[in-house]
Amino acid sequence: MRTADPLVYDAHAHGLTGDGTTNDQPALTALVDTLGAAFAADGRPRTIHCPPGAYSIQDDGVRWRNGVSLTGSGPAATRFLLSNPRKPTSPTPLAFFTTRDHDAGRDNHIADCTFAHFEIDGSGVTLPAYDVNAKGLFLQYVLRGRFHDLFIHDTGATGFGCDFLQDTVVDDVLAVHCGRLNNGEEMGGAGIGIGIGGWGDTERLTITSCTTVGNGTNGIFVELQKRRWTPPRGIRIIGCHAQANRFGISDWGADGLIVSACTMTGNHQAGYDVSALGTSSVAGRGGIVTGCVIDGNIWDGVAIGNTPGPYTLDGNRISRNGRYGYWQHGLGPSGLQDRADALGVARLPGNAAHPAADVAITGNDIWGNALDGIFIDSPVLDACIAGNRLRGNGRQAAPEAHGGGATASYTRLSLHDTAADWPPGGHTGKMVAAGAQQAIVVANTATELYLAPVRPGAATAWPEGTPPHGTRFRLPDSPEARAGITLAAATDTPTVRDNRAWDRQEPRTQTHGLRITGAGSCGSGRVHDNDLEGNAVAAAAFDTPPTGGSWHHNLGLDDRQPVS
Repeated sequence: MRTADPLVYDAHAHGLTGDGTTNDQPALTALVDTLGAAFAADGRPRTIHCPPGAYSIQDDGVRWRNGVSLTGSGPAATRFLLSNPRKPTSPTPLAFFTTRDHDAGRDNHIADCTFAHFEIDGSGVTLPAYDVNAKGLFLQYVLRGRFHDLFIHDTGATGFGCDFLQDTVVDDVLAVHCGRLNNGEEMGGAGIGIGIGGWGDTERLTITSCTTVGNGTNGIFVELQKRRWTPPRGIRIIGCHAQANRFGISDWGADGLIVSACTMTGNHQAGYDVSALGTSSVAGRGGIVTGCVIDGNIWDGVAIGNTPGPYTLDGNRISRNGRYGYWQHGLGPSGLQDRADALGVARLPGNAAHPAADVAITGNDIWGNALDGIFIDSPVLDACIAGNRLRGNGRQAAPEAHGGGATASYTRLSLHDTAADWPPGGHTGKMVAAGAQQAIVVANTATELYLAPVRPGAATAWPEGTPPHGTRFRLPDSPEARAGITLAAATDTPTVRDNRAWDRQEPRTQTHGLRITGAGSCGSGRVHDNDLEGNAVAAAAFDTPPTGGSWHHNLGLDDRQPVS
């Protein structure tokens, strides 16, 4: 039996029940095989339509076929329930077609398939250990794919985990609490994770209007899969929202990734991340991030490291993050390796002294971050920092504090001390130690610390359980200097112009407009037309004097040429 369209097949008429109990995997596999064979014979794509119902997919995923689409009647109406009751080690994705299992490749790919209007619930898959294959969808080498209006949640690994997508659109995908079996120290575990590089130096992929919330690692990431491959061009992420993931959106190996009109909020380590943490240990380069709101992330707003450059960050709001607004990092004591160690990732290749070239930070509104607005923590060459507004940063200004006893009480996500009188927001981003445990402060009032969950999706900030009332606690001191722009590494021939760095809040917390630390330098800089007046301590602080270049028309500084 068929629907009115001869190429659209009603799932109920071909053995699927959708009753939530019967295992519909064998019937779906048989139908996919039949329609795949028909497509191979006549080249006409077919569609399986699943009316409203709960379709149980048990113990094995469905090996997908060329030219076969799957549609439903909308998330919540058409649901696929994944489980593995008889195969406790089977990861059981809904659909899979992979290089490992099916010899997928450029000449053996999935083409002209649409997956649309349904929900995937991965909560029924239980495994003895984390398995990166415990995805919702796991397809490799897709040509002309369309993924639309999908709700994927509670998968053990990545929810939408498809690789090498050519001429493909991923649109209106909602991924929530995926990577639930990932402990934060393993690869994968994202809401939307896309391996790239398999089609060569160009992969034409658009990811648009997607939402990712509370996923184990990334909300959305693209990742070069083999170190020897050329980082591909042609990938765009537009109008997406990433919230409460470990990283919001990550570029781990693309060339010229475009990220525009996205919001990245409340993510645990960075709203936007460029680094070599991916499978191939290759960072993105040549990317453009524009028109985004990057706000309230627990660590950094934007973290860019290990890239050879260039990279452009233009016209974004970067605000209220728990450390830096923008952090340029590398390997070494204060860079990416510390983060890799914390995640249990093996030592990364590369040279901390190798500069990133042609990084541009232009036209951004950077405000209310807990530490510096822009912090250059690894060498850069020919950077351009221009036209930015850097105001009211350095909010982590509260001095060291400690307490405990009768006035201190704890909940899963807070610490309350009735005897305290903390500056509101002054402990944001700090690690509070309570007994033998530590937690991250995301905000504070005069008497209460609000704490970050120990990992995305967790219900508590305490890895060993809520401390008993009265437990002694300690908050560390704040950094003495917290500037609008800080150069804490070798910065050669930069252009720093037309920035305004100031603070009007009470009390002022941004100590300086421009700072060069003892570990930093500024050589042959073009530094002009900056307004550095109105900070808490001074316009500038040069622990290392700048050398060479041209300095003029900088409000708050004497016009002078640096010492050569």
